[in-house]
Amino acid sequence: MTTTETTRTTARKLVRFTGHYVEMVVAMLIGMVALGPLWPAAWLERPDVGALVMATNMTVAMVLAMALRRHSWPRIAEMAAVMYLPFVALLVPYWLGAVSGGTLMVAGHVVMFPLMLAAMVWRRAEYWH
Repeated sequence: MTTTETTRTTARKLVRFTGHYVEMVVAMLIGMVALGPLWPAAWLERPDVGALVMATNMTVAMVLAMALRRHSWPRIAEMAAVMYLPFVALLVPYWLGAVSGGTLMVAGHVVMFPLMLAAMVWRRAEYWH
């Protein structure tokens, strides 16, 4: 008895990789919309707290999506850390008055997406199949 293993083409792997990235972004958007109203409005008035709340909303939904797809917990934790990293890194310049609250929020989001992609590329075996 012989078994043949079908190998996916590079194009097919790229489509699945891209699809996974898009799924995580969609989960993050759902998290922002669904979990946003649960937080006290007074917390969201502070840009630093608001940024961390938004990162939490996005991370909770993304973690759930990754867990449902049966990703390993180390990879889920790694991706969750990547979600917070830009905001945490920008908190010090914000507290020192070097960046505004708007810059904190926008730059945190702008940096988050390439960092997520970098984590996926770094761990290709988990995402490239």
